[in-house]
Amino acid sequence: QAQLVESGGDSVQAGGSLGLSCVASGFISLTTCMGWFRQAPGKERDFISFISDDGTTRYANSVKGRFTISQDNAKNTVYLHMNSLEPEDTAMYYCAAAPRPPAGSFPSYRGHCAWGVWGQGTQVTVSS
Repeated sequence: QAQLVESGGDSVQAGGSLGLSCVASGFISLTTCMGWFRQAPGKERDFISFISDDGTTRYANSVKGRFTISQDNAKNTVYLHMNSLEPEDTAMYYCAAAPRPPAGSFPSYRGHCAWGVWGQGTQVTVSS
């Protein structure tokens, strides 16, 4: 069964950096996209970033220039490196995968990620 496990969440001071990891338990090479979302208390889950199987990356405006997404297929892991953290970045961070269609070719990204697998989340807290 496809499973995503995040790690790396922590409490940091504003201006600091943090790196999150998400292990995709053997199926990362079978995904169209891997991405990160976050949800602050009382708010909806928001998109942060994704990387597709053709290397396309996208970022939310709120994190552009501060966060970097990367992927290591050999380690079945997607990373989110976060710099210049702000208190507004405090949230539960979730990893997500968009599985490649069964008959899909590689690369399969066509401008859309159909998110179908989610991790349990890792907490990031930024204090001022």
